[in-house]
Amino acid sequence: MSATKSKAVFLTSYPAGMPGHEHFETREIDVAKPGEGEMLCRTVWMSVDPYMRGRMRPDVKSYIPPFSLDAPLEGGAVSEVIESNVPGFEAGDYIVDFLGGWKEYYISKGERTQKVDPNLAPLSAYLGVLGMPGMTAWAGVTQILKPQEGETLFVSGAAGAVGSVVCQLGKAKGARVIASAGSKEKCEWLEKEAGVDVALNYKDYKNASELTKALAEAAPKGVNCYFENVGGMHLEAALNCIALGGRIALCGMIAVYNNKEAEPGPPNLVNLIGRGVMARGFIVSEYMDKAMEFAAEVAPLLAQGKIKYQESVYDGIDKAPDAFVGLFKGENLGKAVVRVGPDKQ
Repeated sequence: MSATKSKAVFLTSYPAGMPGHEHFETREIDVAKPGEGEMLCRTVWMSVDPYMRGRMRPDVKSYIPPFSLDAPLEGGAVSEVIESNVPGFEAGDYIVDFLGGWKEYYISKGERTQKVDPNLAPLSAYLGVLGMPGMTAWAGVTQILKPQEGETLFVSGAAGAVGSVVCQLGKAKGARVIASAGSKEKCEWLEKEAGVDVALNYKDYKNASELTKALAEAAPKGVNCYFENVGGMHLEAALNCIALGGRIALCGMIAVYNNKEAEPGPPNLVNLIGRGVMARGFIVSEYMDKAMEFAAEVAPLLAQGKIKYQESVYDGIDKAPDAFVGLFKGENLGKAVVRVGPDKQ
């Protein structure tokens, strides 16, 4: 088998502020025949996620190295094995690969991959509710927040891939769930499909004071648990309403990812002290040893229809930059995924 032609999306410059299409370029590359201990894979679905923005900041130290310029990007993907010289993997297998995205075809050594069953769930679900976002939600809820029956859980970014699962796990554990999202459509889905008690459209509020008032009305006894995806005025409002002994899971702060200069922190951080609040930042990779626990709890809920999910689907590798930029414009409802190729050859 000769080299395989593949489209790939390259990062050509680091964004300063909001990322745009000028930072990406789609090129054709040659993918060599797999050697010993390698396999040729065809990307079926690829993921775009907010954390990728952090990998476009070479001046900031983080838990994961920055993307290289003038090179194909990498990220989560569901792929089909086309040809394999890796023990345990055969042609026709489907895998989740955390290094496979942004390319139509690529070579893998089988590292950071796991097989998935297309008969158990749609393949794209392994990038969302049954993948990293779903496990992120599960870890934050079950390992950090631990909501109790009758407590109040507030979720920012609640219509996204992580937040929507947080909301439904919270309901499954008997919590009163207050969700924040950025459109009427998203709030309607959260109330009618995800089953949250109150959905707040944060774009209806000009500042943290207005959001605080709305949150206080929705949570008259205070917020016991806060799952943080956004930052900014959401964190300030949550701290204003946090109850004694409250818990905060710090997952993301998408509101500040594209800031060119650092913003001052919320002025009410002192509430953490007086109200005895536990705030814990986390990364899903900390909890990978609990992947089986996650699957055992979430997969049955999904099969029973007790967890629902939405996807914003973009067709074709050329649309990957659109999908990524759209994350920061609030265009996605649920998980943003790119359909790179058909499920079957």
